[in-house]
Amino acid sequence: MIMQGTAANAAAIVIGGFIGIKAGHLISSRVRGTVMSGVGLAVLLIGMQLSLKSQQPLIIIGSLIGGGIIGELLGIEGRLEALGNWIGDRFKGSGKVAEGFVTASLLYCVGAMAIMGALQDGLGSRPDILYAKAALDGIASVALASTLGVGVLFSALPLLAYQGAITLSASFAQQIMTPAVVQEMNAVGGLLILAIGLDMLGVKRVPVGNLLPAVFLAPPLVMLFVAS
Repeated sequence: MIMQGTAANAAAIVIGGFIGIKAGHLISSRVRGTVMSGVGLAVLLIGMQLSLKSQQPLIIIGSLIGGGIIGELLGIEGRLEALGNWIGDRFKGSGKVAEGFVTASLLYCVGAMAIMGALQDGLGSRPDILYAKAALDGIASVALASTLGVGVLFSALPLLAYQGAITLSASFAQQIMTPAVVQEMNAVGGLLILAIGLDMLGVKRVPVGNLLPAVFLAPPLVMLFVAS
């Protein structure tokens, strides 16, 4: 059945996040801080692995500049914070909602497994890639939700929209998502994940929300300027 891979992925995030929230209060603030640092280092690693695979640095630069301008004009960061505050008002004591939402959404949506798994699902094959991704994301959600709170659970919504859109338009998306496009999309997303890791470690606060359009600028730039 189509979309079952993405549905399993979203369910794993919610279940893992719920476990993390319920178990979080059993862990002291000192231990949570140490866990947060560990997660931050892991996020840095993921971001570096993705970003260093880029073969077209000018595409990355153009995507980040153009995406940053679009994000600032749209005020994405402010809207995400407002959404986080709105959710936080309804889940008092549930952690850094906006940070958890953005962090988890990027981690779960950026990467070859999300794209290739959704294509596999949409083209009628057994979605084994997304099943494996569901297991990984579910485990990650336990750690993230124990420190960042309920916002992690809500990251299942953009994942449903993103992977679902690729799945439902798989025949068309397969033509667009060439290896070069996927590589540069992952590289841009990897840099944003790297920025999140720096924020989690208290090194530097980057307006990641306003840079999100950069991920979606990479494909047209690759198709325009990179020979197939």
